[in-house]
Amino acid sequence: MPELDARSKEFAALNAQVLDISVDSIPSHREWRQREVGPVKIPLCSDFYPHGEVTQKFGILREGAPVPGISERAAFIVDRAAKIAFARIYPIDQLPDIEELLQALRALR
Repeated sequence: MPELDARSKEFAALNAQVLDISVDSIPSHREWRQREVGPVKIPLCSDFYPHGEVTQKFGILREGAPVPGISERAAFIVDRAAKIAFARIYPIDQLPDIEELLQALRALR
């Protein structure tokens, strides 16, 4: 998250908006920022209620073990026509590859 935030200008230069979404509540997001990641400028979106509605539509709401009810770690790029141009699910302990995302954006130009 901090790396995405730090590199948000690179995404903006490619006409892209970075945002984060999880099934955590807004108070949980605030606490997470204060205790773990520090201040970030990219929007943190909550898919808390109805629980997981957005992440379920994107096919990344975890329903089985080890932790049902959370979203997978994933990155999506949605193009100007509102079509998913890039999608990748990462292991929960792995951050998205920023260079891979930037390259996918460059390919849309």
